[in-house]
Amino acid sequence: MNSLNQNTTPLFAAVINYAKEQKISFHTPGHKHGVSIPREFRDFVGERIFDCDLTLLEEVDSLHYPRGVIKEALKLAAEAYGSDYAFFLVNGTSGGNHIMILTVCDPGDKIIVPRNAHRSVLAGIILSGAVPVYVMPEIDEEKNMFLNVSPEAVARAIARHPDAKAVLVTHPTYQGIGTNLRKIARLAHQAGMYFLVDEAHGPHLKFHPDLPMTAMASGADICVQSTHKILSSMTQASLMLVRRTVDVLKLKRLLNMLQTTSPSYILLASLDLARMQMATRGQELLTLAITLAQEARRRINAIPGLSCFGPEITGKPGAHELDVTKLCVDVKGLGLNGYQVTSFLNQKFKIQVEFADLDTILLILTIGNTSKDIKSLGQGLEAVARKFPGKTEIKRTGIPLPSTLPEMVLPPREAVFAPAKKVPWTEAVGEVSAEIFSPYPPGIPLLSPGERLSAELVDYLREMHLRGGRIKGTPDSRRGTIKVVENSPKIKPGYRSPALRGRTEVVGVNYTK
Repeated sequence: MNSLNQNTTPLFAAVINYAKEQKISFHTPGHKHGVSIPREFRDFVGERIFDCDLTLLEEVDSLHYPRGVIKEALKLAAEAYGSDYAFFLVNGTSGGNHIMILTVCDPGDKIIVPRNAHRSVLAGIILSGAVPVYVMPEIDEEKNMFLNVSPEAVARAIARHPDAKAVLVTHPTYQGIGTNLRKIARLAHQAGMYFLVDEAHGPHLKFHPDLPMTAMASGADICVQSTHKILSSMTQASLMLVRRTVDVLKLKRLLNMLQTTSPSYILLASLDLARMQMATRGQELLTLAITLAQEARRRINAIPGLSCFGPEITGKPGAHELDVTKLCVDVKGLGLNGYQVTSFLNQKFKIQVEFADLDTILLILTIGNTSKDIKSLGQGLEAVARKFPGKTEIKRTGIPLPSTLPEMVLPPREAVFAPAKKVPWTEAVGEVSAEIFSPYPPGIPLLSPGERLSAELVDYLREMHLRGGRIKGTPDSRRGTIKVVENSPKIKPGYRSPALRGRTEVVGVNYTK
């Protein structure tokens, strides 16, 4: 089979050609080539972008029923990324995670997932009616940091739940830590389960030999990538890569059901261009990004009070590989927390980091960063260290997680759609949550819908709140309230939903213990 010409961008070319024709529009969008766009917006972004903001037209094809240039663009993407099929996503990897899970899971099916999976994975489980079997990621005690899930923990989950439909992992993690994908893929497939990968932070991995293995190379059945997070597409533009091992017709039906019928051709064209850029210049561009990341890491580790781990972290359980373009900087040696360092860098040096928690800040380097950026970062962090020279004794500011995962009383979907009420945290012991609680740090759902609140868990929430930790998942977290299943007082200790009965293991058990 002849290789496709990866230098071409069929969709982008079609959008540009149509824009140049300046046809009289009696179709959507309503701004008619930008004519009705307020001047303030046009002055800031320029005129030509609005000519590219098109709708479903013969010349630019249809995302839902591609027969022309989008079909060509998808074939190019599949070849470039090493999959059987590729699909453009215009509602981000979150929407892709929903579709990925819905494709392989029916109501009541078990799915093995990391406890630190993205919220959209849990949302996909809720939408599908599946039941999660949680696997805890490994912990680096010295760094007080979660790594990735280990193959051994996944193997134990598979052994205890041989009837699970799928295994899903996150690779790499937010901090760039990759698990042994090939080994987990083999475990899942030997057990007759689908292997799914949330590869949101790994759309660049395919294009450089010094980066971790990709989901497709490991044998994954489906993966979803946030092209916009790491590569050069626009925000919301992501990619789904698929093997023939899944029901592709079902997946396409779900894409048509759950993606907008009015996709942005600006987003779609940016995906076409990002693919071309990586397929033709990826290794060259990523070599420069990796070099900058290595220089930044060296400079950070030379600053008193700061540390940034590198490849030496690999070899531990749950840390098989590392994406070195992610810089996780431990700041507690300065006597500050990550939020304070983030604020200082932002206000004094106009540097915006990706993420902060009580102990660290996270910096993402991509092909869009420059040596000037690294110089400014180094100057900013050196200024922080001079202003806050730290303490002789470095104390860990993180808070140990509760020793066990909460008891699952109801399947997540049942809890989300049950009648609910708000109660103060102080009165929540014994109640069953109707929402997700994800404290930052560590960003792992402390509590998922359908799980019972213990006294230990409520104490943890209170301590997190007092220390300034951020709790995501509920708009009322700052008020100290939580939404619980309304009749949960009637759900006495020992009660389990009929949908969870007849199982040899309690779903949600911590397999690392």
